[in-house]
Amino acid sequence: MWVGSVPVGGDHPVAVQSMTNTDTADAAATAAQVATLAASGSEIVRVTVNNEAAAGAVPEIRARLRDMGADVPLVGDFHYNGHKLLPAYPEMARTLDKYRINPGNVGGGKHRDENFLTIVGAAVEHGKPVRIGVNWGSLDQSLLTRLMDENAGRADPLDASEVLVEAMLQSALLSAELAEEHGLPHDAIILSAKVSGVRSLWDVYRKLAARCDYPLHLGLTEAGMGVKGAVSSSAALSALLAEGIGDTIRVSLTPDPGAPREREVEIAQEILQALDLRSFAPTVTACPGCGRTTSTLFQEMARDIQSYLRSRMPAWRERYPGVERLKVAVMGCVVNGPGESKHADIGISLPGTGESPRAPVYRDGELVGTLQGDSIVEDFNRMLDAYVEERFGRA
Repeated sequence: MWVGSVPVGGDHPVAVQSMTNTDTADAAATAAQVATLAASGSEIVRVTVNNEAAAGAVPEIRARLRDMGADVPLVGDFHYNGHKLLPAYPEMARTLDKYRINPGNVGGGKHRDENFLTIVGAAVEHGKPVRIGVNWGSLDQSLLTRLMDENAGRADPLDASEVLVEAMLQSALLSAELAEEHGLPHDAIILSAKVSGVRSLWDVYRKLAARCDYPLHLGLTEAGMGVKGAVSSSAALSALLAEGIGDTIRVSLTPDPGAPREREVEIAQEILQALDLRSFAPTVTACPGCGRTTSTLFQEMARDIQSYLRSRMPAWRERYPGVERLKVAVMGCVVNGPGESKHADIGISLPGTGESPRAPVYRDGELVGTLQGDSIVEDFNRMLDAYVEERFGRA
């Protein structure tokens, strides 16, 4: 499957996705946020298309993105009225690279399938892939009620949570089957089944992966704010990704007021990099500090060296293919410092409190020099530049 220019599923790398929180009708603000998310590493960006103003703004958003050189794939998120907006705004339908449908809120009763198939019809007409995204907070209530009633009549009823999971699975799989019956290609469908509990997410995705071969989008819905959201998402996604489950991911953080939206992209990248599934930026190993490092010297140096790496990456990424796999160690004392530095591509072992203010530097496991004085950080950064040029410049 291709979402715009991004391949999804099969042996392709797990793609990082994010979503805007601007008013989509504000084309300038939305395009600016999409461009910022793309620059931070989001490979697919979803925007809500919740009303006519939002639908009408999508082509302008795309035009603005092209003017900014940010041709990132756009996904339209439809709830409640997608069956009305897609036929009414054909330019919007053509502009979007993928549609997201939640089968739990396309309509009830006899209108459910009719509305769902109207959206599917637009996808077929315009050659767009579709994510059928089930969420336990907006599940198809008629399906859930039927399964609960059937369960109540069993001699040995299942736990209600098991019935809920089964309802989510059936909602996703039956919707996909219906879409295929009406012309949507099998390889144009991606599924998701989001919950907000870590273990529940493991359960539903393991079962979903066992029952289909569609690409799967992973995300812990409503993960929360700050450390809680980051830790919960990391715990939820890492276990599944390590088992080979998941083709696209999103970390759904609640940002602090005014906080950058791209924080969720950074965490998603860190999850994939920690699992050695992808590399986005040099990995920096740094010790946490202890009684041997009561001085703030190594903390300041670790911060400054990491900041230098981040600042250099935009240029390095273009000039030195593969530099994102670079491993750097910035250690705080002689206990583990030399060993960790030898394991890295290039590393520095900074002096601990009371130790001689000399910092040995290792390249590819070999001691290549010792830095001292007030310019240790600047000197090490120059050695970093030289190492990157020598190793990755040849590429």
